[in-house]
Amino acid sequence: MKKAIITGITGQDGYYLTKLLLEKGYEVHGIVRRNSQNSLGNLEHLPKEELEQINIHWGDITDNLFMDNVVKAVQPDEVYHLAAQSFVGFSFENPRFTYDVNIGGTLNVTNAVKEYAPSSKLYFAATSELYGKVQEIPQKETTPFYPRSPYGVSKLAGFWTIKNYRESYDLFMSNGILFNHESPMRGPEFVTRKITMAVAKISHGLQDFVELGNLSAKRDWGYAGDYVYGMWKILQHDKPDDFVLATNETHTVREFVENAFKVVGIDIEWEGEGVNEIGKDANNGKVLVKVNPEFFRPAEVDILIGDYSKAKKELGWEPKVKFEELVKMMVEKDLERIGKLK
Repeated sequence: MKKAIITGITGQDGYYLTKLLLEKGYEVHGIVRRNSQNSLGNLEHLPKEELEQINIHWGDITDNLFMDNVVKAVQPDEVYHLAAQSFVGFSFENPRFTYDVNIGGTLNVTNAVKEYAPSSKLYFAATSELYGKVQEIPQKETTPFYPRSPYGVSKLAGFWTIKNYRESYDLFMSNGILFNHESPMRGPEFVTRKITMAVAKISHGLQDFVELGNLSAKRDWGYAGDYVYGMWKILQHDKPDDFVLATNETHTVREFVENAFKVVGIDIEWEGEGVNEIGKDANNGKVLVKVNPEFFRPAEVDILIGDYSKAKKELGWEPKVKFEELVKMMVEKDLERIGKLK
């Protein structure tokens, strides 16, 4: 039986990756940061029989001794390093914490593998935010990086740490440069889930409108379930390497909003521009979407669109869930959640 350690197991990707690895017969070990409620985050949505199979290690990736001890004890075949301060907006508010977790934590995980389980395969969750102020369209593995946030900078340090250790010590360490991937398990602080939750609440009469930032920002949105399969494929490859996982499609935040409201039978009409733009219910003229300048980033990333042709050619990976299907899936799950709360 293969053994895997997942850092960041309580997040969106950790949830889907755990399900995938359990299906494949892995012994799954998860790193969970201690909290007052002993919360397991998204893992609490797993069926009881799956949850009971997970070996939880309470601790913090910023504690190098803890990471050393876990890797030494488990002797994993694979390590999936997903843990991070992953919210771009918060990284501007608290860059030091972001750097401590994303750079220091990654160094601790990487060193633990190097010292105590050098035959392990390590996956690092890089990000399309590395490209930031994009230097070419679409972005691929050879596109120059230009991060535009403390989060992007911290992930760039992680990316190069993985590459450096791979080349310096002949270790199997790979980077997955994943473009935006969403799901019903996405955290509520992310714009996609903020939109789908708002649509569900507005539909149920619990909220009047939603306030958003840059409606024209373009993103390459895929489904998290597809992307964790790509992570697994990256570690099954015959050699360590770096791969872009994306859909090669781009959609604006505005399009995401339109598609989300369509799920509840509302067509959105837009008026105005910039911070004065509003989205109205085409049927009755009620304002449902407003722009709030507070939600703009200090340095904006205008367009991200990934070329996943290398992953398709070398791994046989490609995304399956289309944009409209993803939005519908997320809205319907939030409608179900809100319905249960009422």
